[in-house]
Amino acid sequence: MDKLTFKIYNSIEDLPLLWDTVAQSNVFLQTSYLSVLECSAPINMECFYIGIFEEKDLIGVSLAQYLDLNKLESFGERDKSLKVAFRNFIFKKFASHTLFLGNNMITGQNGYAFSKEIDFEWISKVLLQSAEEITTYFKKKGITIHLVSFKDFYEDCAVELRKFRLSETYEFNTQPNMIFYLDPNWKSMTNYVEALSKKYRDQYKRAIKKFNGIKVKNLSYEEVIKYEHIIYDLYHYVAKNAPFNTFFLAENHFSVLKGQCGNRFQIFGYFLNDQLVGFHTLLLNDDVLETYFLGYEETVQKENMLYLNMLYNMTSYGIENGFQRIIFGRTALEIKSSIGATPVNMSGFIYHNNKWINKYIGKIFKQLEPELNWQQRHPFK
Repeated sequence: MDKLTFKIYNSIEDLPLLWDTVAQSNVFLQTSYLSVLECSAPINMECFYIGIFEEKDLIGVSLAQYLDLNKLESFGERDKSLKVAFRNFIFKKFASHTLFLGNNMITGQNGYAFSKEIDFEWISKVLLQSAEEITTYFKKKGITIHLVSFKDFYEDCAVELRKFRLSETYEFNTQPNMIFYLDPNWKSMTNYVEALSKKYRDQYKRAIKKFNGIKVKNLSYEEVIKYEHIIYDLYHYVAKNAPFNTFFLAENHFSVLKGQCGNRFQIFGYFLNDQLVGFHTLLLNDDVLETYFLGYEETVQKENMLYLNMLYNMTSYGIENGFQRIIFGRTALEIKSSIGATPVNMSGFIYHNNKWINKYIGKIFKQLEPELNWQQRHPFK
């Protein structure tokens, strides 16, 4: 372990040649995806790429993201309450410059990958040292990093990490990650529907009936370019009405992603009377199907149960293409559980660079956490 070092890069062009070989198990750490962030990151985001070496050999890769919340147009406009207003004030005042070790744009353990087994003591050490080095980088530019967050660890990793230096930071759990573990015996949606209880078969049939008249098309790169402005408007409507946001995508994000990742990035358009009224996106990550961003027209969503139909279509894609699980993320927990996804708790670690605020970070964080009021559904027989 004494021979392990790390280096932080600001540009994809400077990354070591074997970067993608080390990152082969995770599409979100490969240069095809990272170059998308470099070309079309949210306007308030700056990315850093961390190479981890054993002597001269690259054995690990990691991602960090800096967010300037002062540049954000809105934290989300859905919820209006005193608590939400207080949360937004706190973030603007005391956490406007935030550093994430990991990918703040997606849910899941996508912050690092190694080509060989590394003990958690050293992982904990390199994460903290990377954060300190990037914090110093910004300090030299006259920017004070307020909050540092180590994002999204599954419980088995969190247990190990908290044994070492990350134990000095505050561990938090937010909304669970909704994951659908697909039955390997399912070969088609017919198998899936047959496994549902009557109540949820009726839900499926009702959604399909409401969907009548809407056509779904897997969009090519040229079509993504053609519909880019509409796609962005549909995304922006959903994002703006989310309960909380720390970024908004660049308008060209989806076309750049399609151009860079090709068939590993799938974008499906939903058309009503030849008008694009919704879309959803998927990233193919080894045996895992990752749901990405989506958008829709609210009136069509309500009348045609568009969102629920999107979930069924994502499920169908996962089953028919042999994926083991679908990562549905942290939003709309109840409706996702109604199609078969189950909640998986994930942990993060944070600290504030102001020692007085950091002393009470646990109490402050609990006051800012959104309330979880939802009922898990159990749709199978």
